[in-house]
Amino acid sequence: MKNVAKILLRGVGQVMLQNNAATGLLFLVGVFFNSWIMGLGAVVGTIIGTLAAKWFRYSDEDINGGIYGFNGALVGIATWFYYGLSVPSALALLVGAVLSTFIMHAMKAKMSAFTAPFVLATWLVMLSVKLVGGMPLVSSALPSSEALDLLSTVGMGIGQVMFQGNVVTGILFLLAVLVSSRMAAVYALYGAVLGGLFALLLDLPLNMINVGLFGYNAVLCGIALGTKKWAGFLLATGAILLSVLLNDAMGNLGLITLTAPFVVVTWVALGVKYIVGRFFRVNRNE
Repeated sequence: MKNVAKILLRGVGQVMLQNNAATGLLFLVGVFFNSWIMGLGAVVGTIIGTLAAKWFRYSDEDINGGIYGFNGALVGIATWFYYGLSVPSALALLVGAVLSTFIMHAMKAKMSAFTAPFVLATWLVMLSVKLVGGMPLVSSALPSSEALDLLSTVGMGIGQVMFQGNVVTGILFLLAVLVSSRMAAVYALYGAVLGGLFALLLDLPLNMINVGLFGYNAVLCGIALGTKKWAGFLLATGAILLSVLLNDAMGNLGLITLTAPFVVVTWVALGVKYIVGRFFRVNRNE
C-alpha cells in the first residue's frame, strides 16, 4: 500500500516534471487548500490514469515513475474546474483520464509528450460534452484590476499550472518543486515573473495577468528547458516569451488554451536545440 501511495504521489508530482512523491503530496495539499473538489479530482484522475495503464499492461517502470498519473490528475482537476462535481462530470473525468493514458502511451515512444495527452483528452471530452449539450461550463468572472500585483501574478502564475488561482497554493507549489529540484524551482519562479512582466509589456489584460493566466505555461517552459548553462537559460527565456504570445493568440481565437502553449513551444524549442546541436557537430567533424 505504501508503494501504491508513492506511485500515485509521483504521478501528481510529474505535473511539473518532478518524479518525487513528497512534491506530489505538497501539490495535493496546495490544491486541497484552494478547493477540495479539485483536490479530489486530482486524486481520482491520478488513480484512474494509473489503473488504466495497469489494465493495458503498460511498462511497470513508467507506471512506478508516475508517467501515467499526471495527465489523469490534470484531467480530473480541469473537468471539475470547468463543470463542477456531478455524476455526468464524474463520467467525463473517467473517460478523459483513461483517454489521457492511452494517448500518453501512443506518444511517449516517439516524443516527449509532456502534458499533451491531458490537453488532447480534455479538448476531446469538452467537445463531446458541447455536442451532447449536457453540462454547462461553470462561469467564473475575473476580478477587476487597476495596477499590477506582482505577488499575485507570480503566486497565481505558479498555481494556475493546476487551475489554482490562489497565491498561497502557488507558494506551496513552489516549495513542492524546491523539495525536488532547486534548479526547477528557480526556473518556475523565473517563468512566472518573466511571463507576467512580458504580458504587461504587451499591454495584455491586467486582470488576466494578475491571476496568473499568462504565467503558468511560462512556468512549465522554464522547468522543462532551463539548465545551469547559458544555452539552457536562453532557450528557456525564448520559450517563456513565446508561450505568452501563443497563449494570447489561442485565447483570441476562442480556444481554451490549457497547457497547449507550453507543449507546442517546448516541442519547437527542443527541435531547434536538436538542429543547432547537429549543425555544430557536423561542422566540428568536417
